[in-house]
Amino acid sequence: MRLAKYILLGALIPGAAFAWPWSTDMVNQPNVKPQEGVMALFPARSIPVQGVATQVANRDEAKDLVNPIPASAESIKEGRTLFRIICAACHGLTGGAESPVSNKIGAIALNDDYVQKMLTEGWVWGTITFGSAIMPAYGKPSSREDQRGANDLTVEERWHIVNYVKHGLMKEAPPAVRAAAAANQ
Repeated sequence: MRLAKYILLGALIPGAAFAWPWSTDMVNQPNVKPQEGVMALFPARSIPVQGVATQVANRDEAKDLVNPIPASAESIKEGRTLFRIICAACHGLTGGAESPVSNKIGAIALNDDYVQKMLTEGWVWGTITFGSAIMPAYGKPSSREDQRGANDLTVEERWHIVNYVKHGLMKEAPPAVRAAAAANQ
């Protein structure tokens, strides 16, 4: 009789019921959690499904890279879409650093003569990939000391943005910016 009381009491106490071995959480089961731990190396002789291999470690080394994607209308259109999603928050829709946060963070104007004429496509790609002093990395955040950034854009997507910045951005710039750029030529 005394044992029956303890069993009944144990069944009525919720804390004891949760301690039973069959009441486990489904999250804590054997499974693969791809976002945790160290990524396994690819097998020898594996071939990437997509992508352009890059062997640069920082944006200085990227300066001499040649854009493997031609600046076609499709590439510029894809770059424009990605620019508006990723870059416009800081650089503005026209690339003129006219967004509300541009002055606060010191974003540069991408439709400036310096960016359009002096910076190579490789340098722009390297800046998108590795970031800069204030800009986060959108390709290889693990290469930064502060590990700041996101691995959001593929290699091809970054080259599409470069095509838009170097070949399509000035065509969409306001008339005053286009006139100033034409006067400096």
